[in-house]
Formats: sequence, structure tokens, C-alpha cells
Amino acid sequence: MAPHTWLLSARERANPVSELPVWTSGNLAEPLIHGAAYFDRLVSEVEALEAGDHLFFTDWRGDPDQRLRPDGPTVAQLFAQAAQRGVVVKGLIWRSHLDALSYSEEENRNLSETISAAGGEVLLDQRVRRGGSHHQKLVVLRHPRAPERDVAFAGGIDLCHSRRDDDEHRGDPQAVQMSTRYGEHPPWHDVQLAVRGPAVGALDSTFRERWTDPTPLDSENPLAYLRDRLRGADLRPDPLPDQPADPPPCGPHHVQVLRTYPAVRPRYPFAPDGERTVARGYTKAVRRARRLIYLEDQYLWSTEVADLFARALRENPDLHLVAVVPRYPDVDGRLALPPNTVGREQALSLCERAAPDRVHVFDVENHAGTPVYVHAKVCVVDDVWASVGSDNFNRRSWTHDSELSCAVLDETRDERAPTDPAGLGDGARLFARELRLRLWREHLDRDPAGGEDADLVDPADAVAAVTAAADALRRWYDSGRVGPRPPGRLLPHRPERLPWYTRAWALPAYRLLYDPDGRPLRARWAGTW
Repeated sequence: MAPHTWLLSARERANPVSELPVWTSGNLAEPLIHGAAYFDRLVSEVEALEAGDHLFFTDWRGDPDQRLRPDGPTVAQLFAQAAQRGVVVKGLIWRSHLDALSYSEEENRNLSETISAAGGEVLLDQRVRRGGSHHQKLVVLRHPRAPERDVAFAGGIDLCHSRRDDDEHRGDPQAVQMSTRYGEHPPWHDVQLAVRGPAVGALDSTFRERWTDPTPLDSENPLAYLRDRLRGADLRPDPLPDQPADPPPCGPHHVQVLRTYPAVRPRYPFAPDGERTVARGYTKAVRRARRLIYLEDQYLWSTEVADLFARALRENPDLHLVAVVPRYPDVDGRLALPPNTVGREQALSLCERAAPDRVHVFDVENHAGTPVYVHAKVCVVDDVWASVGSDNFNRRSWTHDSELSCAVLDETRDERAPTDPAGLGDGARLFARELRLRLWREHLDRDPAGGEDADLVDPADAVAAVTAAADALRRWYDSGRVGPRPPGRLLPHRPERLPWYTRAWALPAYRLLYDPDGRPLRARWAGTW
């Protein structure tokens, strides 16, 4: 199988200005499921950094006091101690909106100031489209004297409160405030990718492109500029050390770095018309789907995104869509809740009309019955192509905010039958299939070692098994919880149907504020990414 059958070509990337490679080969990608696993690995890798090594990171939110292990260190301690050892620590955090609006302006500023005081340099970055955010979650660790030790982490997990949960889903003791239906310590499901090999160089380049952008950090925000001047904030990025050569090949994975940058003024020098390789990468993979698309996503909004799945379902009569989403939005309130609800309702309805019997949407709960907030952004297509990133399946993530994802195509065939589920000759691939199975073992309470996978490998059997488990749990609840709780944590998702008078105002608010369009006008008119 030639990688270009699934991965974007240089022409399809449509951003010749960026020096990012089209894709890299010889990588080793490892999914780290849940924040506890990611944070533990991050601590080990950062504590091994020595003077002259590099620690670069980007984030949407960073809480300086977030403990990365039960007994610490905190994010601020880990990164500040690295800077004090002589590690080159550089960071870009979204400037964020006010805490009063349930955002993280002060937390992000405090993390920046703490690490910078220790000798690092962490800047608050507002170079976004109006109403947008920097949503990339990236950590790049380079060892110029030992490049084989280089590693990067990219995915959905921020360095902040609520993220340190594990497969028991009891929640992070340090919780963010969100919908009361998730309890005092909201259970949190998330995925990050650890990458070694030449792809680390591509992710390093992604950071460097943003860092060296000459546009002022607080562009289009005069109030932020005044506050920064009064506080003596660092507004001028210092030069970075020379970029090391790419790490040597170390594995069988092709990795393609996919990104979103909006069309914005002043233009990004590395994406003058924006970049929408996230949207283009998903579009190419989904159009090749024949048997099974598996998604885990925080939102699954937008008719434009849903239409991609609906077309694939109509054109391929054996194709099933399985999606795992949060049971409830993360916010409460008469004004905030309806716009968060109406977008998913609209998207799911579009998919279900295309194939009523082949769209299967679930939400997750822990064994105590508390819903789990699904924050993961994962897609697996026909057990061949897989993606883990920061981007949600909505128009905002595909066009308006900055996003970062890694698509993985494994050279290693998976010899478990069916060896070629899609029938296109591509063969099932070990990384994609095993990622899907690891997630389903947890959701269905199956053997984590894979000893109960017999009905989960073939797409038709797998869909039947997942549906049966979720239906059994629903019947248990409907019967008044008579008898032992059935195994599994999935329930059929039942989106709330809003009354017409609520939809009348919630739909425009959703389209304009919650899910805006960051494409150039010509792309909007053409309906292309």
C-alpha cells in the first residue's frame, strides 16, 4: 500500500509556504489513553532532560498547580525545574478569555510568569482569528546530543485541571468547573499520542513556525496590550536554538502532521491563506471508508462535517459509523446549553437520515453511573488509518482555531481475520486496529490484554457486540436496575430535542459564536476545505 492512497499529497496539503514535510516515515507512535498515563510519561521524559536539551510546548490552558502525579510535581514545578537545570524551555499558551467567562486567562498568565521566572520563556499568544483560540496541545522534547531519545506528545490533553484521570474514571481531584451532571470531580476520557522518529522534527517545526511569526503576540487586542505593558510582560520572543536534525528512524509508522490555521489578518507567514489539512486529511480518509468509521469526539457538531459522513454512508451500503460522545455538554445554563445542544442534534440527524440502521452513537459512564466527559479526538477508518489530535469534528476546529493532529499509517499488517476488512487490498494495520480495540475493551469491560476480542475484530461482529452491550445496560436501567449491572460502560446516546422557540435563537448563536467559519470567502462559497 502506497502511503499517498490515504495520506495527503503535497498538492492536497495546499500550503506550499510551510516547510513541514508532507509526511514522515520510520516513526513509532504510541497512544497514551487518559491523562494519568500521559502525565506520568511526561514527568519521566522531562526529568531526564539535561542542560542544552529543548522543551517546547503549546497549550490551550495550563494550570500551574496541576499535579502530574498524585504526589506531584505540578506542571509549573516540572517545567521550571527543567529551566533551572539549563534546559531550553519555550512555550506558547493561548492568551484566553476572562476567567469570569469560564476561561483561563489568569491560570495561563500565572503559568507563563512562573516558568519565565525560572529561566524559561512562555508567552501568551493572541495571534488568532477574532473569537478564536490556540487549541493545539503539543510538547516537543529534543536531545541535540542524543537524537534517538527525542519524543513529542500531541493530542487532546491540556496541561490543566480535570485531565489526570485513568480507566476507572473517578475524575481528577483537581477539577474544572463544568456541568453539575458530571459531579464534583468530572470523569474525563482523553487520548494523547507519544511520537518518536522523524515526525518529532515536523512537530518541532510546527512550534518554531508559530514562535518566529513576527506578528505582535497581542494583535487585535489593545486592552491586552495595555495590561501587558503595565505588568512588564514579555512580548518579544527570544531567538530559538538551531533546530537539530530529525531523529533517526525507529519504527514502522508513517505520520502525517495535520493542522488548522484560519484565514486571518495579519496573515500567518507559514499559512498565508490559512491551513485546513485537518479537514482535508479526514475528508480523504473518510471517502475511502467501506466498513467502519470509529470516532471519539467532544462535540461532533456541524452539518458540513456530518455531510462528509452522510455521503460516505449513502455511497457504501456496508459502512457503519460508530461514535462515542459526551452525554451532556460541559456547560449548564439557559443561555449556554441550547447552542451546545442544537449543533450535535443537527449533525446526528443528518447522518441518521442517510443510514438509519448504520449510525451508532453512544455516551460513556463509569461503574458508579456518573457520565464520563469524552474529550478525546480520535478517528479510526477501516482499521487502516487513524488520527489522534486536538481537533473536534466541527467547523470551528476544521477552519477557525489553531489545531494539531497526527494521522498514523502503519506498515505492519494485522493478521487477525478479517485481514482486509474494506476489501480494497490495503489490509488491516496493527496501529489502527489495536487503537480501536484498546478503546473498545475499556468501554465494554473486556480483558485489557485482548483475551476477549473474538467478536470485536470483524467490523460487523464488532458493531453488533457494542450495540448489544449498550442496549443491555439501557434495559437494566429501564427495568429499575434489577439484578447485577451488565458489563460495559456505553449507553445509546439520546440527544435532547429542543423546542422550536429555543432552536429559533440557539441555532444562529451556535453557527455564529460556537461554531464559526474561518475559511477564506472563496472556499466558503465553493463549499471546500
